[in-house]
Amino acid sequence: MSDDTIRLVTMGRIIRRRRRLLTLLAVVGALVGYGTSLLFPPQYTTSASVLLPGAWQERELLTQAEIATSSVVLDRAAATLGWTEVSGGELRDRVSATTADGNIITISGTSDTPERAQRLSDEVARQFVTFAARIAGAGADPEAAARPEALRQMVTQTSRRITELADAADPGKSVESVQTRTELAKLRTALQEAVKKLEQADPSAAKANMVVMGPSARPAGEAPPTRLQLIVGGAGLFFLLAVIGHLATARMSRRPRTEAEIASALGSTLLGTVDVPGERPAHRPEGRGPRATIRRLLGLDVRWDVPAPRASGDEAGRRVRYRRVCARLREQLALPRPLLVLVPDGDEIALRAAEQLVAEAEGEPPLRVVEVSVSRPLVQERDDESGVLVVLSAGNWTTAELADIAGACADARQEVVGIVLAGPVRARPAKSAGEPPQDATPVFAGGVDTAGGSA
Repeated sequence: MSDDTIRLVTMGRIIRRRRRLLTLLAVVGALVGYGTSLLFPPQYTTSASVLLPGAWQERELLTQAEIATSSVVLDRAAATLGWTEVSGGELRDRVSATTADGNIITISGTSDTPERAQRLSDEVARQFVTFAARIAGAGADPEAAARPEALRQMVTQTSRRITELADAADPGKSVESVQTRTELAKLRTALQEAVKKLEQADPSAAKANMVVMGPSARPAGEAPPTRLQLIVGGAGLFFLLAVIGHLATARMSRRPRTEAEIASALGSTLLGTVDVPGERPAHRPEGRGPRATIRRLLGLDVRWDVPAPRASGDEAGRRVRYRRVCARLREQLALPRPLLVLVPDGDEIALRAAEQLVAEAEGEPPLRVVEVSVSRPLVQERDDESGVLVVLSAGNWTTAELADIAGACADARQEVVGIVLAGPVRARPAKSAGEPPQDATPVFAGGVDTAGGSA
């Protein structure tokens, strides 16, 4: 199985087994987003476009965009609008200018109402055009501005003089006189065309004529982030953080899962593994009280990081595993002596396995099931019992908790003679004819005790 598949399976398991908690956190995130939207009033944005005729380079357009949002333009716009609560400096955070293809500068304004946003964009665009035209007019050289007019007068005088020379030429129809008049006419035409091209190529006149391309459109909706976006974003953020928190917790978990790790934590040997049919996920005990009730309501008592139970064989195959464990236990004991079957408090899978183990042992050796608290384990001293068999499910207990159980056995002068791991499996619906029913109540040799008091 690839890493991506494993991640998808893990994500699905988290969502399925923690759906109540994730739903609650998503609702909390939505409420946080709604509260954030109340702190920030809705904003509306619209834009006005200004056309810059002529040939402009890219850096020149960027310079004009900076001028559009300069303090001079914004101060004049604020003075014209007459908004006492907004100054020119505050408008800088509400106005932006960008360049677009075709020598167009887009001026965007943001305000708390659609009408104010429209007025702001239009007024800034108008003040920008006025200020740019004033700059172009103030920076023009008076002598340079007078040169085209002087050139026109010179061309007019030259054309008049050419006409006089053409009339004063030999009125005859000689070849020389015709050629002279023709050359003079071409000269006059060339001068007039040169003046026209000069006027058309004047860049300062073209660049000064900026045009506002109509009024800005009144915005129909709020500018992002809207209230709905904040609500959805808050719910999604809390949901994502909850999933990431589950993954991080599982990665940093110190619960032993392998047989070798569990045997090392308890300081004993593993006698075998047994299967317990059942569909419910593994639960982690949390005691009683309001805290435990809340955990049950939120589904926190269900372990999400435990894989789904694998398919099991028939009842006969499961009983063979229990009999083999009992046989190894008899081989390990020199004499058939009574033993305590120690089960962590709240480990339902292990408790069912211990009960089945007692039934399969049939009193050889005599077994007595005892549940012990994991938080503060206490094993009672008995004269008739000379050893402890620990039955538990994997992945539910930390190394420290298992070490505390081993320490409690040592304090009670009880030797841990072996460990049995119990794992949940999915039982087949069909039953063989010779199999006993799964819900049959076994006969225990010694019964079940709950000696897991607090020290």
